[in-house]
Amino acid sequence: MKYAQLGTTGVFVSGISLGAMSFGGRGQVWEAVGALDVKETDHLVGTALDHGVNLIDTADVYGGGESEELLGQVLGARRRDVVLATKMTARTAAGPNDVGQSRLHIMRSLEDSLRRLRTDHIDLYQIHNIDPITPFEESLAALDDAVHQGKVRYIGASNLTAWQAMKALGVSERRGWARFVSLQAQYSLAARDIEREILPLLQDQRLGLLVWSPLAAGLLSGKFDRTGTSDGGARRNRFEFPPVNLERAYDVIDVLREVAARHEVGVSRVALAWVLSRPGVSSVIIGAKRPEQLTENLAAVDLELTERDLTELDAVSALPVEYPGWIQADHSDRFPKQGTWEFAPQG
Repeated sequence: MKYAQLGTTGVFVSGISLGAMSFGGRGQVWEAVGALDVKETDHLVGTALDHGVNLIDTADVYGGGESEELLGQVLGARRRDVVLATKMTARTAAGPNDVGQSRLHIMRSLEDSLRRLRTDHIDLYQIHNIDPITPFEESLAALDDAVHQGKVRYIGASNLTAWQAMKALGVSERRGWARFVSLQAQYSLAARDIEREILPLLQDQRLGLLVWSPLAAGLLSGKFDRTGTSDGGARRNRFEFPPVNLERAYDVIDVLREVAARHEVGVSRVALAWVLSRPGVSSVIIGAKRPEQLTENLAAVDLELTERDLTELDAVSALPVEYPGWIQADHSDRFPKQGTWEFAPQG
């Protein structure tokens, strides 16, 4: 396993981390993701830790809360070996205050997560989405209190736009509060949207990037192509999430198959290796239902893509150029390269 620094912290996280969305949730909408029981969860977590994974990511809503419960149950003495991350914001009950990022809901959610996870602290506590009602000042003050209370080590965010993340960082800087150390975002060969605004922000502000859905919910696993899928039970067949441009994705899959054939590996390993090769990526979160599926994906950390591989994959998955990107790129050619300047007298 390879490890990367998480933002500006002194914490190192495994290049591939384990997503716990498949834990629990039987009889609920989460059943389509996995609905693993305690024995299956224990086996999967053990496999991940044995391969050097040290970051496990869950959320208070996964499996209707069962994901956190099962994870807390199976970690036991292994808790110390894990950078434990969870998230809050989504609705957890029917009441008017059972959603969002008010101080009330943050504190309630934190205590509930600590209880379910059977721990006295969470290493990375993340807001799961934007709360359009609660100002960042209220949310960040509550999160800062949680850090000072020792219940949270670091705070992070997920699914924010670049301007929202920058606003939150500005509030923390102005008030002297704990700041986000990472952002969790969707990123794959089928969804490179974060390269427009979010990725440049993360690099500029030195935030860690935790990638979710690096295989576009299985679309880039090797099971899918234009003719359909070889796995009738695949989650992507039941609901198309996250949404992607399917025609572009199929073009990507065609190239993925060619690259995979050159390396004599599976398509998913190549797709994950591409994400791992991108600048600014701290860890790639993968979910799994079976240990062998997890082991196959973990092997992506050792796959070195060639310049030819990267050039072909970059070309087929490249984003269309949008304004103001095209005019800024054109304008930048008129400036000297950073750190160099040569005067050329005229006439």
